[in-house]
Amino acid sequence: MIYFSLFFHVAIFKFLNMAEGMFKALLWGFAAMAFAMASGARGQRVPCYFVFGDSVFDNGNNNALNTSAKVNYSPYGMDFARGPTGRFSNGRNIPDFIAELMKFDDYIPPFTGASPEQAHIGINYASGGGGILEETSYHLGGRISFKKQIKNHREMIMAAKVPQEKLNKCLYTINIGSNDYLNNYFMQGDHYNTSLYVLGARKVAVFGVSKLGCTPRMIASHGGGTGCAADVNSAVEIFNWKLKALVREFNTNLADAKFTYVDLFTGQTTLAYAALGFAVTQKSCCTVESGEELCAANKPVCAFRRRYVYWDNVHSTEIANMFAAKAAFAGVIAFPYGLALLGKL
Repeated sequence: MIYFSLFFHVAIFKFLNMAEGMFKALLWGFAAMAFAMASGARGQRVPCYFVFGDSVFDNGNNNALNTSAKVNYSPYGMDFARGPTGRFSNGRNIPDFIAELMKFDDYIPPFTGASPEQAHIGINYASGGGGILEETSYHLGGRISFKKQIKNHREMIMAAKVPQEKLNKCLYTINIGSNDYLNNYFMQGDHYNTSLYVLGARKVAVFGVSKLGCTPRMIASHGGGTGCAADVNSAVEIFNWKLKALVREFNTNLADAKFTYVDLFTGQTTLAYAALGFAVTQKSCCTVESGEELCAANKPVCAFRRRYVYWDNVHSTEIANMFAAKAAFAGVIAFPYGLALLGKL
């Protein structure tokens, strides 16, 4: 039995190593094909880029609000050249990387402080704590709901007189829904993207909710402190299934538009993390005080940030954001179109 057990464990170890290598080769094989396909484009790939969502996408809109959901202090932004800007990470967020991949000269600025003329290039309307439901995250203080973000967008493009034909060619990314569970209760949206369609959106990437049950916050509160909260992840899966069905419905009924679903959930596996070089997947990199979810100001952070998935108890590190953005761009986690292809359609 001892020899059999040893043989069995060696076999499993070899299989996992082989599977990890195959996964990495498959991932970067798809990525290489997509980047090769997009390499023919020189200069900015879409005329403008608009961002909607919550703290995963927020890059400073909450700074001026009376809210506890703002991070314009150290150690946030410690790996970002401009320092703490209101991004919920140590560095760039997913829209920053998408802007780079789409070859914009600069990152898309936040709505707060932006002039209407910026609507000809792009605006980030995302807000930490923002949700599909108006009442979501009310206990945090000020936040900009998805409905209000669309209202802000309508006012900006109208004030700037952005031509409809230009708006039709712009890229739109949406990441909303996490707070409706984390800071309210789980509930699906009701065709909430049609308003953007009326305002000219024709190239829309809708990001699904990630594995919230595997965030340090949910592990502590719902996972017994030892592992992912299965009930939370099950609830998220229901939301994501509905969202994917909604994307399919839009693609069927809105023939002149292209919608794609970005799957942040399925790829969050032990195998995928290992293949991408992550060693710490269930703990925050920064110091988070007991009962909190954001980094404590000016407190120690981990030494090897590239090895951590989570920056604080909910939000990802810059390196995790980079992998998600590149995988979405390449089409590894986006269906039916990667963002590279979506920008060209």
